[in-house]
Amino acid sequence: MSMKRTLFTVGPVEVRKEVLDAMTHPMITHRSKEYEQLQRDIVEKLRETLDTDMHIIISPSSASGLLEACVRNGVKDKMLGLSNGSFGERWQSIGEENGKQVVKVCREWGKALKPGDLNSSLDDSVEAITVVANESSTGVLNPIKSIAEAVREEYDPLIFVDGVTSVYGTDMEIKDLDIDALVFGTQKALALPPGIGIMLLSDRLLDKASEVPDRGYYFDLLKMKKMADKYYSLTTPPVSLLFALDFQLDRILEEGIQARYRRHREMGDLVRSWASKRLGLFAEPGFYSDTITVINRKDLDFSKFNTGLKEKGFEISNGYGTIKERTFRIGHMGDLTVDEIKGLLEAMDEVLETM
Repeated sequence: MSMKRTLFTVGPVEVRKEVLDAMTHPMITHRSKEYEQLQRDIVEKLRETLDTDMHIIISPSSASGLLEACVRNGVKDKMLGLSNGSFGERWQSIGEENGKQVVKVCREWGKALKPGDLNSSLDDSVEAITVVANESSTGVLNPIKSIAEAVREEYDPLIFVDGVTSVYGTDMEIKDLDIDALVFGTQKALALPPGIGIMLLSDRLLDKASEVPDRGYYFDLLKMKKMADKYYSLTTPPVSLLFALDFQLDRILEEGIQARYRRHREMGDLVRSWASKRLGLFAEPGFYSDTITVINRKDLDFSKFNTGLKEKGFEISNGYGTIKERTFRIGHMGDLTVDEIKGLLEAMDEVLETM
């Protein structure tokens, strides 16, 4: 049997035993009153922890499915995709593969997107803009609020945000964001197993969806919203995972959401301090992620390095996309603690000394 390792990965992330144990709750049917109460409780806790009055849809899918739902429901013809990394590019590809005209605005990997990047690319024909809040391939946290405000100064497209590695790890001040969809999943800063996608969405997106043909079935937001209003799912959900989500939201409420954000910031500061002294940070200063740090490899043999860490009970992540061979990534999100991060950094120093 292999050694139990603590995951300092970018997702799926470390899941506490008590959270996994919550999944052993006796099964209930997804059309029962018990289920209705379960989903109602979850929605109320999501609303409280995120301080939002946006509509909430819970989907039995990855977050990627809901990114596609944004495109299928919110765009008839033309969208603009902002990108400064692999996941921004993925959303552009989702648009193209759904037959949409995609205007691509791309920044150098490692640099943050800025309001000025829109320039002349945006006009009245653009129905929606896609943007990643926390680009996990590069470790850059984009200034979503500034970007949204710049868009609204002249135009009024729908704004869709990928919050996969930011929500519950970074205070996005959602109530102050003039956006139309925010998508995230369970396997990142929520620190749950994968299998559920969650979307916060606006009335504007629902109104637009009513005008868009060929929305499909599984990710038809109007069908999903109709069921969500009754606290049910359009299709069969992973009920056991929902019990764990309900339990985890109680734990987050107990910790306090602002305390959770502060813990993530402190963990990020520790990892960034270590990296800046050893190998260097890939992301642009001033736009560092508090959930993921991307570190330059230089001449480091990452395979050997990670093997050494695994032997000590730690696991981190490889680089991603076009910078896969130039970087590696450390996830510091979810339920990890400052002390656990300190233990990882000590182990990393020990392994480096042997190489």
